[in-house]
Amino acid sequence: MPAILQLKDIHKSFGSRIIFDEANVTLNSEQKAGFIGRNGAGKSTLCKIIIGQEAADSGEVIQSADLRLSYLEQHNPFAPSETVLAFLMRYTSQEAWRCGEVAGRFQIKNELLEADVKSLSGGYQTRVKLTAMLLSDPNFLILDEPSNYLDLKTLILLEEFLQDFDGGFVIVSHDREFLKKTCDHTLEAENGRLVLYPGTVEEYLLFKQEQQAQAFSYNESIEGKRKQLQAFVDRFKAKASKASQARSKMKQIEKLKTVEVAEAQGAVHIRIPLVQQRNGVAFRCKELAIGYPEKLVAKGIHVDVDHGAHVAVLGDNGQGKTTFLRTIAGDLPPKGGEFRWGFNCSVAYYAQHIVASLDRTHDVLTHLESQAAGGITRQEVLAMAGSFLFKGNDVKKSVSVLSGGECARLCLAGLLLKKSSVLLLDEPTNHLDFETVEALGAALRQFRGTVFFISHDRTFVNMMATQILEVKGGAVFHYAGSYADYVYHLELQVRRELSDDSKQRVKKFRE
Repeated sequence: MPAILQLKDIHKSFGSRIIFDEANVTLNSEQKAGFIGRNGAGKSTLCKIIIGQEAADSGEVIQSADLRLSYLEQHNPFAPSETVLAFLMRYTSQEAWRCGEVAGRFQIKNELLEADVKSLSGGYQTRVKLTAMLLSDPNFLILDEPSNYLDLKTLILLEEFLQDFDGGFVIVSHDREFLKKTCDHTLEAENGRLVLYPGTVEEYLLFKQEQQAQAFSYNESIEGKRKQLQAFVDRFKAKASKASQARSKMKQIEKLKTVEVAEAQGAVHIRIPLVQQRNGVAFRCKELAIGYPEKLVAKGIHVDVDHGAHVAVLGDNGQGKTTFLRTIAGDLPPKGGEFRWGFNCSVAYYAQHIVASLDRTHDVLTHLESQAAGGITRQEVLAMAGSFLFKGNDVKKSVSVLSGGECARLCLAGLLLKKSSVLLLDEPTNHLDFETVEALGAALRQFRGTVFFISHDRTFVNMMATQILEVKGGAVFHYAGSYADYVYHLELQVRRELSDDSKQRVKKFRE
């Protein structure tokens, strides 16, 4: 396939920090690439360079004449009091019937088309932006973290669409399962360069590990041979009878070349400070009602959770997951009933938009020390910083220069230093690279305290959850099955709805 998009010798830096240094990649219209890399490696920056929102310092972005590029907006381009249909017609200049047809692919229809778009949940707003993206009839897509804040049902809808999309795309995502199900190529940003591999993310990571092992083995053999030759030279270079042989050996040494191995990035190992292990009930609520002054979200909630449980709070966006977490965190007053925590429980809450609360005049170390519980030493603070990849002079970085992912890591590190016995985590994996996501999941799995968490990252939930609470239809209840059961039945539901929609479209066409 001919190239449709080419990045040639891209260089980009922010101050003294080099993001890309002669980065190159060529993409065609059939490649579906998952874009991976550590937080701060430049994934979002490269997406902005491709779509023209940001300029490279040097290098070229070469677009084929056949390229019809579209991208998922990161900001919300909605006007005040604008309905979904009005936004789509204004933003895309398409007729109402066409906007409604494409919106239907993401289950936006009937009364939802006439709803104020800003009144919708974050997941549905993303569905609206996806609809707008498709209305330009693109053949190549750029999606930067499309899974952030999406509920699992919307994520499955997006997967189904991308699997059938007749074109190529680049997707930045921290969700390993999402990349596995949608992408056949892997693009990595690392050490200022780009690597495109013709395989899934797991195949690429295995290949990379094998290549590095081979390179280290080869370099070790070269070094061994060099030492052997050098020993001969040192021993016989002064002897006339061996001088010619020594010169020959020196020439052999000069020809020995090791393979360049990219500087290894530190592995992510997160260590959570130990908390006292407890028994009995950690949380209990009776006839709890949750919501806002103007709206009741759910009522009649009866939940008991024991100490040490790791509870996944699941459900579609807009059903009340965050409202439930905010209520039990004390951030919202109950609308009825009661709840209580076990004796001497200390609760720490990671809110969806906690990053916005960071003091941008602080540096990393100052923030972490301000969050640490009494008795936590500076060495323990530095160890936690290192666990989240703030090592050496990185702890002196100002919050104002951190990437979104780095800010999220900083907030999580500060939360864990509080040594709370209960953690309430609302979408803690958003903006994190998947290596950090999985390291966090592994650490929390060993955590002796109690955790309530909202996440749609299937790998993370699989690693963590010992219980499931489902928020649905104005109620909150224990889900009897496993998480695998929950995902399976949701996939069946989405496919059934898509099949019914397809039959309806065929019927209307025939009529």
